[in-house]
Amino acid sequence: MIASDTAVAKSLKELALSDLGRDDSRAAARKDAFWKGLRSAGSEIWLDTGDIEEASKLWSDEMTALTTNNTLLNKEVQKGIYDPFIRVANKVLSGLPLGERVLDIAFVLNARHGLRLVERFGGRVSVELHTDLADDLEGIVEYGRRFHEISPDHFIVKVPLTATGLLGARKLREAGIPINFTLEFSARQNALVTAVAKPSYVNVFLGRLGSYLSDNKLGDGRLVGEKATLASQRIVKRLSAGHREPTRQIGASIRSADQIETLAGIDVFTIPTAVAEKARESLSGSFTSRLAEEYPVTVAEGVSAKEIGLAKLWEVSEEVLSLGESLDREPPADGAGVIARARELGCADLFPALSAEARGYIASEGKIPRHARWAEGIKRGELAIDTLLNLAGLASFTADQAALDGRIRGLIA
Repeated sequence: MIASDTAVAKSLKELALSDLGRDDSRAAARKDAFWKGLRSAGSEIWLDTGDIEEASKLWSDEMTALTTNNTLLNKEVQKGIYDPFIRVANKVLSGLPLGERVLDIAFVLNARHGLRLVERFGGRVSVELHTDLADDLEGIVEYGRRFHEISPDHFIVKVPLTATGLLGARKLREAGIPINFTLEFSARQNALVTAVAKPSYVNVFLGRLGSYLSDNKLGDGRLVGEKATLASQRIVKRLSAGHREPTRQIGASIRSADQIETLAGIDVFTIPTAVAEKARESLSGSFTSRLAEEYPVTVAEGVSAKEIGLAKLWEVSEEVLSLGESLDREPPADGAGVIARARELGCADLFPALSAEARGYIASEGKIPRHARWAEGIKRGELAIDTLLNLAGLASFTADQAALDGRIRGLIA
């Protein structure tokens, strides 16, 4: 549990902001007809990278933001470029227990790198909470507020899809803090998130959906993520129409240039630099909106789409809508209450009850779980592809966060 400490928060804010403004290498203003074509189709363009030099090669006036995460930040920190900053932060936080210092240094590193991206590119930046806070309601709210206080005009706080994350993001939105709700893989997950948390943005990590089918030989994986993303945007738009700020759909985890063409018109793309470069090389730049598309998805011979719960990626059941309405009307006090409500209303597979051993398997399998291990549970309706990918994604981020924390400990312990 994280207790609010005004003095610590103030010190971290001052540290994150210190010595900024000395970088006179602001990315030069330049227009790009290729990206202008995508903007004209209705899509906002974010670069999905924390690498400042790589982003500088591609940044254009048509781009509005960058997004980082635990994995991308860890890549930058492991280069050693922040080692002196980590040592200074440790002195600022002297007197705190080691675990608290590591958590706070990881936080201020995220903020500092985000501010450097703002300084170079001038856009908005998504910054991510420490994975230790995924099930800590007080911590989500406290560190979300800290991020916002450091850069209220530029930072968008990323909160992961957990039962507790729903409630934490809701509280942050009630305080007017922009939220990029992350690690969703289906229209139904985003319907629930939109109804309860009312975030600024939701995601579908569409590349991993295709990989789940292809890697597990359930199908070729083509258009699975696209179909789920378009379905998600439609339900999110409907559910958030009456909100103070309508929620916008992000197409995340773009794996190939053609996905930019097949999803033209979605609210936001987050595009890795390698995919952005390939798109400029291989696509015409003449984009038309694909929002009305209903893409066909096929499964391999002998595979039952029903048994693997494929339609749950793009269909939103009445049970899920009822759960969203219930949690919005009477939000529980904690994540356990969210999980209990989900079970009561027939949505147990959104927050599956898994043993420590099962969660260990998920963590060991990487970002794409092995379907054979989970097939019977999916068939019985105890869990689903979207929830498996959500848990695997959080486990992957947790591993990268641990690597980042390890570098911090090595420098300060």
